[in-house]
Amino acid sequence: MSRKLVLASNNAKKTIEMQTLLAPLGLKIVPQAQLGVEEAEEPHFTFIENALAKARHAAAVTGLPAISDDSGLCVTALGGAPGVHSARFAGEPKSDERNNQFLLEQLSNVPESGRNAWYYCCLVLVRYADDPCPMIADGQWHGFILDAPRGEGGFGYDPLFWLPELGKSAAELDPAHKNVLSHRGTAMRRLLERLQEQPLFIQRRN
Repeated sequence: MSRKLVLASNNAKKTIEMQTLLAPLGLKIVPQAQLGVEEAEEPHFTFIENALAKARHAAAVTGLPAISDDSGLCVTALGGAPGVHSARFAGEPKSDERNNQFLLEQLSNVPESGRNAWYYCCLVLVRYADDPCPMIADGQWHGFILDAPRGEGGFGYDPLFWLPELGKSAAELDPAHKNVLSHRGTAMRRLLERLQEQPLFIQRRN
């Protein structure tokens, strides 16, 4: 039986981060692009529905177990936006730089005290496309939005995501430290706990 797991993501930086977090599984993690899988539609209003759609799509195309991540930034002053639209907050084509600039514009009149925000991540793992019991785990990471970018690491909104307890932005953290603290790291640890209880590879009945 194959020991491959398809990663339903075409984001290169996210793929690197996810592969590091998935290392404890001891599996061959294959990004979906390497298997000719195009991006799935993400028409839903919630992270969990979009993550499930992406995982089922990758599993259906490849016939392999698949894991997906749907994550984003939620800002209290913006009613939870950009939320599921985080990757395309400033429109097409997707651009971290334009998204960050657009976020700063949206918060230009919001005082520092009102700039609290959180990252959210939902992970979904399906053993096959119509798996009736997908494994689901989530995580949150709370901070504040700066008025200017800081740091060169990370991706997405990391240069604007301020962690007051550390006195750093998420983009100023080394990758290992970020993986311990982040929304995605928290969700992955919870998913790994579930994998201790449920088998990943099962014989599917026809």
